[in-house]
Amino acid sequence: MNQKQQENNSTSKLLHSVIEGIEEKKGIDIVKIDFTKINYSECKYFVICQGNSTVQAESIAQSVEETVEKKTGETAWHKDGYKNAIWILLDYGDVMVHVFQKDARKFYDLENLWADATIEKIETEN
Repeated sequence: MNQKQQENNSTSKLLHSVIEGIEEKKGIDIVKIDFTKINYSECKYFVICQGNSTVQAESIAQSVEETVEKKTGETAWHKDGYKNAIWILLDYGDVMVHVFQKDARKFYDLENLWADATIEKIETEN
């Protein structure tokens, strides 16, 4: 396996772990935004979801961190937003995870900011 294939496999495993962590705590409206076809993007993917409360948003973010570390051994390079849990950001380099509360997600509207990217709604059993 060449280096590019290893990177793609690693990113794919990271994405699956992030989504599993979100689903574990019943994250709502999970969306994956693919930036791989866009030049000069900061990362390869955004994963966006929301929780119904401060407690649920924190719980989702913590679940993502725990699941990713358990499944991939990776930890977030940077994390922000736990203090008020309106918008929690977990930066894994190639993948940035955004956990919003409903009003903040609607206000910042990241999905429409990146209309050039490929946006995929993740179907869950929630």
